[in-house]
Formats: sequence, C-alpha cells, structure tokens
Amino acid sequence: MATGTARATDATEAAEAPEQVGSGGAGFESGFGSGRAGGARGGRLRRTLLASLVAAAVIVPVSAAASAEAPAPAPAVFTEDASPQSRYAANRDNIAEAVRMAQDADRSGRAGRLRAMATTGTAQFLAFDGRGRGRAVEVFGELETADRIAVLVPGSDTTLDTYERFRSGAVALQQRLRAGHARTAVVAWLGYDTPGTVSTTVLTASRAEGAAGELGPFLDRLRDMAAPGARLSLLCHSYGSVVCARTVTGAAVGDVVLFGSPGTGAGSARELPTSARVWAGRGGADWIADVPHVRLGGLGFGTDPVDPAFGALPFAAGSGGHSDYLKPGTRSLDALAAIVLGSAPAQEAGHA
Repeated sequence: MATGTARATDATEAAEAPEQVGSGGAGFESGFGSGRAGGARGGRLRRTLLASLVAAAVIVPVSAAASAEAPAPAPAVFTEDASPQSRYAANRDNIAEAVRMAQDADRSGRAGRLRAMATTGTAQFLAFDGRGRGRAVEVFGELETADRIAVLVPGSDTTLDTYERFRSGAVALQQRLRAGHARTAVVAWLGYDTPGTVSTTVLTASRAEGAAGELGPFLDRLRDMAAPGARLSLLCHSYGSVVCARTVTGAAVGDVVLFGSPGTGAGSARELPTSARVWAGRGGADWIADVPHVRLGGLGFGTDPVDPAFGALPFAAGSGGHSDYLKPGTRSLDALAAIVLGSAPAQEAGHA
C-alpha cells in the first residue's frame, strides 16, 4: 500500500503516507449501494465518489527504490527431496554469480545490494532469482529443528532493491522469538512479484491470486523440511494479507495473522480457505485505517479485517504506524511473537 506524501520506509513497504492511500503479488520454484432517499441516482453518485477516492490512491506519485533490469543467472533447480543445506549452498553460489554479472553490466547498485544479502557466507536462501525485480526466500534460524515457524509475506514494492527492509523485520522477529523459545525459525517469503505502489495493480487481487498459488505448495514443502509436527504461522503485512487470504493452508498452519491490511476481498474470516485461527491488528498511527473498505468491481478489498464484523481474533498492535509492526521493542512485535509461540497476545482495550 502507498499514498500521496511519503514519510518513511519499513520492512515490507516502499513508502507510507498520512493522507491518500492505496494498497500494498507469482512465486517461483516451482458495493456500496444507494440508500432509500437517494434511489438509483444517489447510488450512482456514491459509487462515483467512492471510485474517485480509490483512484486517488494511485494518482500522486511515491518514490520507490528500483533499478534498471540487471542480468542474473537462472534460479538453481532442485529435486523435491533436496535438503535445506544443499539449497542454501547452491543459492549462495547463485547470488555470487548474480553479483558478478551485475558488476559486469555496470549495475553497481544492484551488485551492492546482492552482496549485502550474502556477505557472511552463511546466508540461508531456500530460493533466489536475481532477474528483474527479483525474488528470494530466506530462512533465519535452524529450519530442520524448529517446531515454531513464522512465514512473513510482504506487501507492495518489496523487491531485491528494497529487500534489506524486509529482511530487518524478519531478523527482529527471529530475535524476539528466540528470547521465548529456542526452536524457532522465520522465513522471509519474497516468493512473488509484488505490485508496484504506484499502480492500479495494487488495488486489485490479480498479483495475489498468482502468489497464493505459489505460497500454498511452498508451505507444504516447508512443513516437510522442518521438525516433525512443526507449527507454522503466516504473518501477512499490507498487500501480503491479500495474498494470504487466498492461500489454501494445510493443518500445519495454525495461525494466519493480518496486520496493516487494506482488506482481503472476503466478507469474513470464515470465508478464508484455511482452518487456522485468523488474527487481525492495526497500529494506532497506521494510515491504512483511512483506506475505503469497499469493492468497486475488481477494485478494492472490502471489509476491514479489524472490524469485529469480520470475525478475526484481535491483537494489540500498539500505537505505531504502517512501518512499525516488526520494529524491536514494539507492542506489535511482542504480540506477533506471542501468536507464533502459541501463547495469548495482549488484546486491544474493549475486547474480552
């Protein structure tokens, strides 16, 4: 999601703003009617006004980090039974080659960002594709021994060029989880082509449909790589919540958490294709609260997930903004960690 006047960047979004807002896509490896008084004419007027409001979300440009197309090798190919360790090693080699190719093509910015992704030589990427905007799936923690695994799904404008923000949120979550339980892992799943913040695509579910078709099978494979009986949680930020709302999850996924969400396209949590508990939270200063929660044809995502009518379990997300959910020391990070670990998070005032 993005808006008119950009204020800051975060772990999963390219920009945020306080006033006009929009919403903020396929992986790899692999309503508002008329009232009685206005009649039909009033209904058309309301729909026109709402359409204008939604359209305003993409009129004012927001600067998002991006680079010209950089060359990179094709992704490494693995058999279904390939171990995490073999995948990590092959993808470190692939990143190194992508760095070399970017340098040779005089793409120093991309080369530097790729180099930062694997500087220690111990980076754990289950998948990597350096072509175009890029995709990556990175693991923090020991996947094979973890019995609590959080999968982070990012929102718009998360690419290899903005990856460090996404990664920093994953690192903060892993550190918080380990403080309460040693056998944990966090998976940063940039496994789809996220929509651009300044685009009409970000107002539709088109990217989310394809991404959900990749995320579901990935979760099944992830369960097989983890410790027996491992419990998975999907943590879905902004446009990532549109993805998660379309993802069919198996029994291993115990929780689906929507935060900073523009809506899901569903009228209630019961409509989501999962048997997991569905949670929703929003920071007190998150501008996404001002998004019009309507659907106009194929535009918009309908019911606000934090609306009690949606039926999600509420959690306290604190007073932060759209960029703050995974920042160390925040109430929202504590709540997300509690959900992943299977304990009850704090609830907002007014909820039993």
